[in-house]
Amino acid sequence: MKKWMKVTGLSVGGIFALIGIGFTAVFIGMQFGAFNVRGSILERNAFFGTGTTTALAPAPPAQPCADASKTVCKWNETPEWAVVAGGLTKDASVIQKVAKETQVSPRLIASVVVPEQIRFFTSEREIFKRYFEPLKILGSLSQFSLGVSGIKQETAGDIEKYANDPKSPFYPGDGYATLIAYAPGAPHDTELYNRLTDAKNHYYSYLYTAIYIKEIEAQWGRAGFPVEGKPEVVGTLFNIGFQASSPKANPQTAGATITTGGTQYSFGELGADFFNSLELRDTFLF
Repeated sequence: MKKWMKVTGLSVGGIFALIGIGFTAVFIGMQFGAFNVRGSILERNAFFGTGTTTALAPAPPAQPCADASKTVCKWNETPEWAVVAGGLTKDASVIQKVAKETQVSPRLIASVVVPEQIRFFTSEREIFKRYFEPLKILGSLSQFSLGVSGIKQETAGDIEKYANDPKSPFYPGDGYATLIAYAPGAPHDTELYNRLTDAKNHYYSYLYTAIYIKEIEAQWGRAGFPVEGKPEVVGTLFNIGFQASSPKANPQTAGATITTGGTQYSFGELGADFFNSLELRDTFLF
């Protein structure tokens, strides 16, 4: 009897020890961003013990509109918008901080994040339905485009370069380089990637986004074509990149095509629609 109890006790103790090791491993992985990937959500669910990749039922197809009786609706009547609105609201204090530091409208910062997030959610339906929609959080991209606004790593490098070059037409003014300076000896590329893909703190995603906006505004302002107060132009230029930014009198609203709610928008158009709408008006001012 004593032997049986001893064996049972050791077995139970071993099981709890393994569980403890598992939770510790998950915790450490989360701290270092090991799970901040755009990989299959099925694999992520399997890792956390919610099933295997073969046992999980396929995700139901995403409805184009929040009201399932509709097949066509505006962008702000879709389940994707509800998630983006929730994520932006959670990040409101961070966006306000960046807006104050950079003197960029918090609403303008949000207006370039909105189309990028909706584009991501509509292209990654399964991930959206299984992960982001239930949690109402923004996606932090970690492959070719990074962070909540989808900035490419080379674009982030250009943002840093122009912030440090008073001779550049994109130079945003004094003080911006200090905001994105690195500690002496820091590994630049690794540190930059970590800044933009931090899923727990989107500060640098919004900061680089805001400085990009300042740099575009600086270039167009110096050329005599100011774009302040033109979210459709700013959004377009954010999407197409520095290399395609050519100041002119009548810029077109363009950018990637995004289909949500059964309706097509250009990147710049969707961002401007949010900017000029009543959505989150109390949270993000002009």
